[in-house]
Amino acid sequence: MANRRDGAAEVGDGPRPWPSSRLSWRAFLVVAGPGLVAMLADTDAGSVVTVAQSGAQWGYRLLLSNLLFIPFMFFAQELALRIGLGAQQGAVALARRRFGRAPALLLLAVLAASCFGALVSELSGLAGAGQAVGAPVGATMALAFFGLMAMVVTGSYRSVERVALFFGLFEIAFLAMAWRAAPGVQPIVAEVLRAPPRDPEFYTLLAANLGTSVIPWALLYQQSATVHKGLRPAHLMAARVETLVGVVVCQVITSALLIAAGATLSAHGTLDSIADIETAFTATLGTAFGHVVFVLGLTGSALTATIVVCLTLAWSVGEAFGVGSSLDHSPSQAPWFYGAMALLLAAGGALVASGANLVSLSIAAGVANAVLLPVVLGFLYFLARTALPEPLRLRGFYAVATAFAFLTVAGVGVGSAIAGLL
Repeated sequence: MANRRDGAAEVGDGPRPWPSSRLSWRAFLVVAGPGLVAMLADTDAGSVVTVAQSGAQWGYRLLLSNLLFIPFMFFAQELALRIGLGAQQGAVALARRRFGRAPALLLLAVLAASCFGALVSELSGLAGAGQAVGAPVGATMALAFFGLMAMVVTGSYRSVERVALFFGLFEIAFLAMAWRAAPGVQPIVAEVLRAPPRDPEFYTLLAANLGTSVIPWALLYQQSATVHKGLRPAHLMAARVETLVGVVVCQVITSALLIAAGATLSAHGTLDSIADIETAFTATLGTAFGHVVFVLGLTGSALTATIVVCLTLAWSVGEAFGVGSSLDHSPSQAPWFYGAMALLLAAGGALVASGANLVSLSIAAGVANAVLLPVVLGFLYFLARTALPEPLRLRGFYAVATAFAFLTVAGVGVGSAIAGLL
């Protein structure tokens, strides 16, 4: 496949056949992938650490906010999906075409910062899962590096998507933990309805929870993956349903983790290591079964998100510089694509293996995402208003509602981050 130099993303496997825009099970199965993978990756190791810390420190106090994030997450992911379908380009490529190289590089820099912070969280989760079975951190990082690079070098977009979905299914194990914790509805409601505490740490965790729900790299992944999967504007209705399902599943899993953590870890206080989180699993599921669920759930969430994060940055680097950025290319055809992925994995693995506090790193990454969100949301909103064909262009009441959602998210994220510093 020849490399395109106009900044457009390439479609890895060509357009899918589509008889009509009507919603059906067949339509859903055709589009399924980008939205579900993005949202399973959203329930990543960083999210696991953040909600576990939230439950340990504040019980169920942050549960309501996590549920209220659902419509805001949908507005953001739907807009990324819409741009991918209408423009047939990733966000960085489209920004480069519309605004020039400098704004595209600004968007790439913001994305790179978000991706690196996320990757550190994911590799921290893998390191924690490895330590739970007695594997040294360095060995786990080396295995993750070579395993993931081998997967992307030898796979196509569709095969990598299937692998990500497979690992993401392990996160369902988290629901069993919440079910067994079962503290009852009354204590949850009573604590949820209490006024927010005047404590900077509470607002830091609020920002981190937002930053692990509405995530810059998850937005740009869905946009680029929609293009690489070969979806077209006629797929919009089914893709919206897929996105909504993914968002709800993501926040249900996150809420389940928060409930379980609040029920089992609230007496623990601040968590010092990822291994402390296993207490919530073993307390509700028993020592042996809880250990297995913890390792599988954490590994699945971390691997899914690692795949998404690396692909998002690698695609965006190719888009920014107008070079090959497809899994259909070999490393010799797309050195920027595979080089960016290898560099990100190596740098993240080195930081995790350095012995830094993995809980603090994960929460800091979530807060950083919340602070970076206004830039990404601003780009997406402006592109949806100006760069799409008329049938898909953001306009009317939906444009106003989306603007309100984005301003609310940006205000809560940045405001909570600032309040956490005071």
